[in-house]
Amino acid sequence: MRIAVTGAAGHLGRLVIAALESRGVATADIVAIVRNEAKAADLAERGVQVAVAAYEDEAALTTALAGVDRLVLVSGSEVGKRLAQHTSIITAAKAAGVALIAYTSLLNADTSTLDLAEEHRATEALLAESGIPTVLLRNGWYIENFASAVETARATGHTFGAAGEGRVSAAARRDYAEAAAVVVTSEGHAGKVYELAGRPAFTYAQLAAVIGGILGTEVTYVDQSAGEYASTLKGAGLPAPIAAMFAGWDVATAAGALYSDSDDLQRLIGRESTPAAEVLSA
Repeated sequence: MRIAVTGAAGHLGRLVIAALESRGVATADIVAIVRNEAKAADLAERGVQVAVAAYEDEAALTTALAGVDRLVLVSGSEVGKRLAQHTSIITAAKAAGVALIAYTSLLNADTSTLDLAEEHRATEALLAESGIPTVLLRNGWYIENFASAVETARATGHTFGAAGEGRVSAAARRDYAEAAAVVVTSEGHAGKVYELAGRPAFTYAQLAAVIGGILGTEVTYVDQSAGEYASTLKGAGLPAPIAAMFAGWDVATAAGALYSDSDDLQRLIGRESTPAAEVLSA
């Protein structure tokens, strides 16, 4: 069985490949689909087949997927361009005869108020229309997304946000990668929707306490309005549109967009998800 991974030179894609290897998949049976071949040189050295194909290049994607049985479709990272990119991949997968697609979607994608959810919902609809058996891996937030908060806390003694008491069901990238590897190396997952939520969920204030434990000092969370937080982010050097986007995500977080009580992730990987302290300490 040949398994392909898109975005294979990225953070999540690399971890998916490592998880496939740990589950006994021979490197010769793994196809790493990348934009930049040089960034995947280490994968090639391990024996992974590297195929160069941009998300937009349907012809190259079809060639890359020839002979592939199962595909881990790691969602694109370019917000606003992802639907067109995913359309190319799904079309190519159908042309190549791929038998199963595992797509990394977003937690609670069907009901989420995050602006990120729109492209995920549209992609899920495309997958349903394609007729290709699909597994939806609705990933929660990555704990790694909070790495910058550690440095902010180190410098100021505070973390900042606009999430109020909203809880975040975040997990480590490696947890989500392991879940993806499980569903493409075992049976019975086609047609399933997995809400992949880290446990325990935490508020930003609780996260600040975790960071304080890592740093060995008191760290407090400063809850701001969306406008205030956007200004804080701009002051830290983020462009205004990006700052506004991040602040908007926090508003959605306050309303519960990043929380789920699902235990799908833990059941798939057969263990508890990685604690925030362990991820951020690294």
